[in-house]
Amino acid sequence: MAVASFILGLVGLLALNVVLGPVSIVLASAALLRGTGRRGRAFLGLGLGVADLLVLLAFMSADNTLSWSF
Repeated sequence: MAVASFILGLVGLLALNVVLGPVSIVLASAALLRGTGRRGRAFLGLGLGVADLLVLLAFMSADNTLSWSF
């Protein structure tokens, strides 16, 4: 789950961050609660999930829409 959280958080920075950000946060939290051996990746996934949502908020405030594009 930690690796999946990291990958989804990374992909979420580029596409579907409204969906992949929260999924990454949930997976990272679940991995940390289960005591994963890959704590670093879980924390990275958690940070990337939060970054996904922050990027979404920044672009939403820039063009006043629910989605963003380049």
